[in-house]
Amino acid sequence: MNTLPTLARLASDLAEGRASARSLAEAALARAEDAAGEGARTFTLIDRPRALALAAASDALRKAGIVRSPLEGLPVSVKDVFDVAGQVTTAGSAVLADAPPAACNAPVIDRLLAAGAVIVGRTSMTEFAFSGLGLNPHRGTPRNPWDRATGRIPGGSSSGAAVSVTDGMAALAIGTDTGGSVRIPSALCGLTGFKPTQRRVSRQGVLPLSASLDSVGPLAASVQCCITADGVLSGQTWQLQPRPLAGARLACPAEIALDDMDAHVAAAFDRALERLHSAGARVTRLPLPEWRELAALHAKGTLSNAEAWAWHRQRLAAQGAAYDPRVRARIEVGRQMDCADYIDLLAARRCWIAQVEQRLAAFDALLMPTVPIAAPAIASLQTDDAAYWRANALMLRNTSLINFLDGCALSLPMHPPGEAPAALMLAGCAGTDARVLALGLAVQALLDW
Repeated sequence: MNTLPTLARLASDLAEGRASARSLAEAALARAEDAAGEGARTFTLIDRPRALALAAASDALRKAGIVRSPLEGLPVSVKDVFDVAGQVTTAGSAVLADAPPAACNAPVIDRLLAAGAVIVGRTSMTEFAFSGLGLNPHRGTPRNPWDRATGRIPGGSSSGAAVSVTDGMAALAIGTDTGGSVRIPSALCGLTGFKPTQRRVSRQGVLPLSASLDSVGPLAASVQCCITADGVLSGQTWQLQPRPLAGARLACPAEIALDDMDAHVAAAFDRALERLHSAGARVTRLPLPEWRELAALHAKGTLSNAEAWAWHRQRLAAQGAAYDPRVRARIEVGRQMDCADYIDLLAARRCWIAQVEQRLAAFDALLMPTVPIAAPAIASLQTDDAAYWRANALMLRNTSLINFLDGCALSLPMHPPGEAPAALMLAGCAGTDARVLALGLAVQALLDW
């Protein structure tokens, strides 16, 4: 289904002398800097000097017989929320354009550099990561690789991360996921994305949206690529094999997750279920009444609203006019929540997680569409607030359930070649990352056209 080179294939090219770290970096940088391409909307910073220096160091070490990890010499992009020493972390916003450069690297950046990754630049995003659509009025929105002539959304908030991989500006992108911001752009752009259990990957030195929900994860060409990247990001290296699908117990939620699918996503999801049944998987329609309780739990706002307001309130007072108005509106919802509301929501979340985990205890994974609709046109959302908020709610609906659960999840392409991207989400409770990834290896092979 996906013709993009995998990390393993690129690593083989390097090992066998068909490519060098410099040649890979030069090719990625040339695509990023091509005035006719999406690079200007995909990156907030293209770091050619540092990328070439890292590539030269990688080639020298390889010549000496030293290969630090499976990411050695591979071009990688990082979302504009990660601190890189000497660079300004703007989070896609004009508000932080004059902020001082970071004094040191985020641990995630140090892990990538220690692994030999060649960081080509910082990718654009929804301002302050607060939307699932990927629109950015400050820098422009990178166009989805599907139907580029129309100009469709890439998904957000890790919009540039996805396009950097689809367009060959990076072999791997590192993003953040608070309500789906790794999985949504992966789904809409035909990539594989992984949101790990939050605690597994450090968020130190990562500009926050919601301390309770933010996670760090990869966007790449395949599940195996995500496994490789996750090993570097988390320090937990797993040698995973595809988990047999015969007898696998998969729960398909009876509530919310299958509502409002467009015809294209519904057809792709039905085909995926048929293939899983044929492979011997046991798919059960599972009642999850707790999911319908979330609207009441969030009546006064979400954890993202409250925690974003706490972080932004002073900046909004001083620079509110410089914010994307739609992002500002979401942040200011948090103003309505007092300390008691916030503490009550944290306590309710703990009870909610315990109830959902009990219902899922007999299953290997949850199964649902990542997003219920194909990517809409950018133009249809830029000037129509009602269309924007409707699409944003649909994009975030399924993925955000897993963040509130403190779970882990993969988004996998499930569409035939040539059609609009549609994606299947495999998800699990906290700490089931290895099981979800092993199942993902088998499901991706099954769905590969």
